[in-house]
Amino acid sequence: MYDWPEVRDRTNAFWQGLRDRVAGLPELSHPVEMEDLLAIWRDPATVMTECCWGTVDLGMCTVQQILAQRNYDGVLGGEGINYRSALVMRQGEVAQPAAGAVLPQGIEGLKWAANQPDSRSGWLGIAEDAALSAEEVLWTGAHRESIRMVATGQADIAAIDCLSWELAQAYEPAARDLVVVGWTAPRPGIFFTTGIDTPPELARALRAALLAMNQYPAQEPAHV
Repeated sequence: MYDWPEVRDRTNAFWQGLRDRVAGLPELSHPVEMEDLLAIWRDPATVMTECCWGTVDLGMCTVQQILAQRNYDGVLGGEGINYRSALVMRQGEVAQPAAGAVLPQGIEGLKWAANQPDSRSGWLGIAEDAALSAEEVLWTGAHRESIRMVATGQADIAAIDCLSWELAQAYEPAARDLVVVGWTAPRPGIFFTTGIDTPPELARALRAALLAMNQYPAQEPAHV
């Protein structure tokens, strides 16, 4: 889910760490299009992937077993299994933060850019926190594209999960024109899954390897 081209070596190193601990794992593939992810989430033979709780809530991440939760420690806006989304706007056109509040004042009526309707970090979380409707949302397909849409003035504001925002500050030039004006409430973040057809011994080995690599135990029942 965080497989930006600039950090693909980091993604590959993480997968190699799993392969060092679990015999017989295949080479890693790098899906880019949402359609690829939907097919993977609906495939009971999936070896391992990541998924979002918003996708689960909408019934799109099916026939998967939860292995572990991603670790957000050390990321601004993250702690343990939980992440917040940074609310970002253009410099000089920001909403006014209320004293001590997570959400800024004056976001009513702004045009939102959001990656996907099923994204908890990009839309469902802020829609719940601020009682927003999806009528004026610009759907962009990716957090990175939402950042670009706000920077170029095609949207006013976006909710970007804290790890994606950290990546954007390092690798996305459009992020330099944006400032954080608030944060969503904390929610459980991305989790690792395997298909329901995965042999129990392989699922146990994957779960143990993820925990050995500093990820967190699953917080939900084993089947999605």
